[in-house]
Amino acid sequence: MSRPVFSYGRLRGLNMHPRFSRSLLVLGFSISLIARAQGAPQSGGDFSNNPQPNALPSDVILVKGAWSSASDSVTPVPEGGRVANNVFSNHYFGLTYALSPDWIEKYSGPPPSDSGYYVLAQIRPANTFKGTSRGSILIAAQDLFFTLTPAGNALELINYNKESLDADYKVEQPPTLIRVANHSFVRFDYGSPVAELHWRVLATQIRCHMVQFVFTSRDTKLVESLMEETSKMTLPAEAGPISGKGGGDVPVCIKDYANGENVMERVDPVFSERRFNPAPVRIIIDKKGKVKHIHFLSAFPDQVKAITDALFQWQFRPYLRDGKPVEVETGIMFGRAPRPATPPASQAVNE
Repeated sequence: MSRPVFSYGRLRGLNMHPRFSRSLLVLGFSISLIARAQGAPQSGGDFSNNPQPNALPSDVILVKGAWSSASDSVTPVPEGGRVANNVFSNHYFGLTYALSPDWIEKYSGPPPSDSGYYVLAQIRPANTFKGTSRGSILIAAQDLFFTLTPAGNALELINYNKESLDADYKVEQPPTLIRVANHSFVRFDYGSPVAELHWRVLATQIRCHMVQFVFTSRDTKLVESLMEETSKMTLPAEAGPISGKGGGDVPVCIKDYANGENVMERVDPVFSERRFNPAPVRIIIDKKGKVKHIHFLSAFPDQVKAITDALFQWQFRPYLRDGKPVEVETGIMFGRAPRPATPPASQAVNE
């Protein structure tokens, strides 16, 4: 049986933010499931020959519209991670993370948002968990090509989130650089005195994404013990709060590479219907300057076809590193871009 999937619409315009983390933890267990509706036989309707059509399952939200997709099923994508044999693995990020005993992923996350926010996994105690305290682990990623916040790397993004905390939250430890599994991470602790909840955030950067682990519980000892187990993670060599820009076995990620003189030949997509949604797209450009892979974070099917047909005709100037051509990964926003966030008041004053 396939793993249940929950959805609460399209997470549009969201970046990693404490308020979102809190809301996600609550919504993740209260939003209706759609898994039972997926794959159900199509019957009934105005033109059906079935005199007794199947009724829609109760407590189900059906979502139709823009969704994530890719031009092939072989190239890894950020949302392609999974939990198997009590280990979370994500080939795109080169990441493996062994879960604590009796901790499971019950629901898979929604598709990425228009601003490139991914819920990669939501981990919680299983029914066999013997502990007296409960908690949760959120594994998420923020695409730095499409983030709405004024941040260029994971360290800046965590600092931005710290400055953006509501008055209801209390900083328990400001962003601090630490070592986890022989890699550099940013640690940020905050809590809610009213809710008596504590959050511990570990963040690093991989392939121009901020990858973060968010541990939540009322029991700080439980949270600390969960964080200690991250020492067994495996990560790519590039991972770091201000590094993580690809290269080696994966393409070099360069923001805005699909602009200016880098584009030698360009064909604009021809849309059959006018829409007003953002359509963020990540592409991989091969060593000869041709598009070899297209990943849509959010787009309608007709947009996917039009953009795909156009992008496969583009020709880029090959990117050279040490005099040799290498593959490049970059992002392009089609349609109306989401509105960027404004800097926190304290930051704006300093600027």
